Amino acid sequence: MKYAINVDVALHRGDKWLLIVRGLNEEHAAGRLSLVGGTVDTETPGGGDVLLDTARREVLEEIGIDLTGVDLAYAESVFFVTDTGSPVVNVVLAAELPDGAEPRIASPEEVAGLRWETLPALEADASCPPWTLQGVQRADAALARIPV
Repeated sequence: MKYAINVDVALHRGDKWLLIVRGLNEEHAAGRLSLVGGTVDTETPGGGDVLLDTARREVLEEIGIDLTGVDLAYAESVFFVTDTGSPVVNVVLAAELPDGAEPRIASPEEVAGLRWETLPALEADASCPPWTLQGVQRADAALARIPV
C-alpha cells in the first residue's frame, strides 16, 4: 500500500495555540480547524531532515513564518485515511512561535483563516475535529517535556 506522509506543526505562544481554518477547496477536511502543515514534497532533493524540512516549508508557505533555527519537538504520529480514501501517515511537531513573528495567511487557497485558542477552549469546542484536538494535546505534552 502506498501512502502520503504529512507533517503538521502545532505553534504555541503564551497560553494559546495557532490554528488554521483549512481552505474550502482542500481535498481533506475543507473548512475545518487544523494545524499548519502539508505533505512531504517528493520533488525536493534529499540530504536534509525530511520531516523538519517539510514542517518549516509548510509553515512558511501557509502562514509566512520562517522557523529556521527554531527547535521542533516530536508530538505524535498517526495513520488516517482522507475524505477521498487516500492513506496518510501524519506526524505532528510542536514549537514555540518566535518572538515578533506575526502569522498571516500566505496561501489563501490552503488557509481560509487563523485562530488563536487555548487548549481548554479547544477541548470545549464541539466544532474542533478530534484529530486537531489530539494533535494540540500531544503537542502541549511534548513542549512540557522540554526544559526551560
